[in-house]
Amino acid sequence: MNGNDHPISRRSFIGSLTAVLAAFWLAPQGLRAAERKLIRKAIPATGETLPVIGLGTSRTLDVGGDRAALPTLAEVLQSFFGHGGELIDSSPMYGSAEQVIGELLNRVGHGDRLFAATKVWTDGEQAGIRQMEDSRRKWGVRRFDLMQIHNLRDWQTHMKTLQAWKADGKIRYTGITTSHGRFHRELEEILRNESLDFVQLSYNIEDRTAEERLLPLAAERGMAVLVNRPYQRGDLFRKIRGKELPEWAAEFDCTSWGQFFLKFIVSHPAVTCVIPATSRVDHMEDNMAAGFGRLPDAATRRKMVGYFESL
Repeated sequence: MNGNDHPISRRSFIGSLTAVLAAFWLAPQGLRAAERKLIRKAIPATGETLPVIGLGTSRTLDVGGDRAALPTLAEVLQSFFGHGGELIDSSPMYGSAEQVIGELLNRVGHGDRLFAATKVWTDGEQAGIRQMEDSRRKWGVRRFDLMQIHNLRDWQTHMKTLQAWKADGKIRYTGITTSHGRFHRELEEILRNESLDFVQLSYNIEDRTAEERLLPLAAERGMAVLVNRPYQRGDLFRKIRGKELPEWAAEFDCTSWGQFFLKFIVSHPAVTCVIPATSRVDHMEDNMAAGFGRLPDAATRRKMVGYFESL
């Protein structure tokens, strides 16, 4: 659900993780303050803020019993937290991803930085309760910050459970998700009539359908928005293969196509956080860089769309 690794047009990872983090945090004094500022947005329901770049886990963390993959994934997670990341999103739908998250969190730690978000993806009240409790054990967390109903599955049943769990303090926020355009009409009705804290949907510079009704509605209803599939499952990078990043991208502190795509998303006023997924440290470094510095304004966003569509 949450985007893919992108093997092209990304800046190379230089040196060790330690060296990169040191270079980032110990930047020269002459570096503009804007380039060092972590961008955060508020959750409308409470005013609590989140960094605009989160971490998705679909596909990338579904490594099953491949123990050899864990050291690299631990570096990825360490880089995420090292650059101010907080929100990690997963689902029982993602195979072994939740179990892997638990192992990685145990390896690298997170202090109080983690904003844990997952989903319920089954039918029936008791099955949903068992699944959510199983997810909590896999992650090794005391409670989830955000529990979402995945792809609207049996949403009427799970909505009651989530509201009860929130009232009891078992979760902090409630949400609902979709990654399929065919669910947009039903999702719109849910957002109009139900009380939710978050909605998660697909949105990117190529697929802007959510701009028409869902994003304005979420803003009107006071719901935070998480965005999945920011790279259209890699299609955006295939489209810009061999193309130069426009020079004017520097005006909003953008140095790569990946940052171009992410900054477009999080600069929408209704979007709270985008959740790209990756299993590579260099891609994580690049993703996280999009969460610092300036964001494009409305006029620049229109310019970005026009440039991308001209390629």
